[in-house]
Amino acid sequence: MKKILIIEDDALLKKYMKEYLNAYDYDISTVEDFDNIEKIVMNEVYDLILLDINLPKFDGFYFLKLIRKKLNVPVIIVSARSEEGEQIRGMDLGADDYITKPFSMGILLAKINAVLRRTEKSTGTISEVNDIKLVYSNMELNDGDRVISLTKNEFNILKIFFENYRRVITREQLINELWDEDEFVDDNTLTVNITRVKKLIKNNNLNLNIETKRGIGYVLC
Repeated sequence: MKKILIIEDDALLKKYMKEYLNAYDYDISTVEDFDNIEKIVMNEVYDLILLDINLPKFDGFYFLKLIRKKLNVPVIIVSARSEEGEQIRGMDLGADDYITKPFSMGILLAKINAVLRRTEKSTGTISEVNDIKLVYSNMELNDGDRVISLTKNEFNILKIFFENYRRVITREQLINELWDEDEFVDDNTLTVNITRVKKLIKNNNLNLNIETKRGIGYVLC
């Protein structure tokens, strides 16, 4: 059963959304404590988040930025802000879709189903090497009963290694994978990040090994 978190301060709308989506076999959690939204998001594994923009204290765009720094979970914005600029802003910050209020529950369901199908098709949900699972939705490694949380860069590095198991990955490929509009990655930064991943593997006694191919790159074996 897919688990969805609703971050919405309109109690009546939240109730309707929860009841409707429960009827379609979604496991729904809601945020009641708006002082601890970040903690709630990070402490559970969700398949999708429905995020309002007009929230107490900080707006939804603030939380969307925090989510995108640490998680790849799909996010659909549900907001009364219907201006084109607001919708563009939401998508630019990493939202997977944007629904303007008022909306029908049927449209909401269709959007959720479409985003989940698209996400699973494009990224998959899990890669596995040597019985160790890399879980995309919440950026973690599962080694038996152990759960190891990853930073954004640790996840991105391990993702390309897991998807290219026993293949040599060049430093250029890794730099391109790590670089984004918010962070410039040079050769030295890559070395630092690779060292951190190797340390993560060693400290957790994982059955993984990243070998250095001098002058070329690295290989996971």
